[in-house]
Amino acid sequence: MESRVATSAASPLAVLRPGSLTAYWRFQRAVAKAQLRAWLPAGRRLLIDISGPAASGPAQAAASGHAVVRVVPVHPGPRGAGQHPPPLGRIAPVVAEPGSLAFLADGCADGIIAEDSALSRQLMAEDLAGEIARVLRPGGTVLASVDSLVLGMAILAEQHHWAHLTDLPHAEVVLIPWPDGTITRCFGPAQLYDLLTEAGLEVTSIRPRTVLSPSTVDHVLRQQPGAMARLVRAELQAAQDPVGVSAGEAFGIRLVATARKPSTG
Repeated sequence: MESRVATSAASPLAVLRPGSLTAYWRFQRAVAKAQLRAWLPAGRRLLIDISGPAASGPAQAAASGHAVVRVVPVHPGPRGAGQHPPPLGRIAPVVAEPGSLAFLADGCADGIIAEDSALSRQLMAEDLAGEIARVLRPGGTVLASVDSLVLGMAILAEQHHWAHLTDLPHAEVVLIPWPDGTITRCFGPAQLYDLLTEAGLEVTSIRPRTVLSPSTVDHVLRQQPGAMARLVRAELQAAQDPVGVSAGEAFGIRLVATARKPSTG
């Protein structure tokens, strides 16, 4: 049975599509780029990108001098996927099953970008988290974003699934249907922390993608259309405040986590 989601401007889901909150959506993309820039490792490294097709991370990382292997379900060009790492500062697309890193050797990557809710698109996110840990070299890091419980609750509320909504905060695994028939797996900070640590990674941070509210962003940009850069700096400054694993439950349609593979020896 097909589910339908309301598209009113007052809806929390309006943040995910054009509408009255378009300014906030632009702000969120700008923040994501700034967070990726802050995460990128020093020097020139081999990075694996398993983000969705709309993610701009691969181009940003390549522009910083890194070699990027981008996992895609459909190859964007006629050139076949190579068997060797791409030249530094270049992007090499590799056709693979979404969520599968089986073609990569153990400990081959310096970093993994799992933006655009890559882990949420895999119902068995534990398997993908384990693959991320396997592929990372000791000391390697991952940047990942997931759909949050806040988003899941908003979708269920707009679908009038009140009984499911009541049980959602206590569920170990939260699967939410979208109108197009896809399913997203939503996480709270504690669930995301457990997912990464059980895969053998050391979590360094878990935060909402943005702390500033859509109404705040909209108000500032209406008054000062050129204030986007200042808003992004304010967001990054706010993110430096300590946030515990259980914090951030009440806001943020997406969570962003950084983690590292423990060094050996």
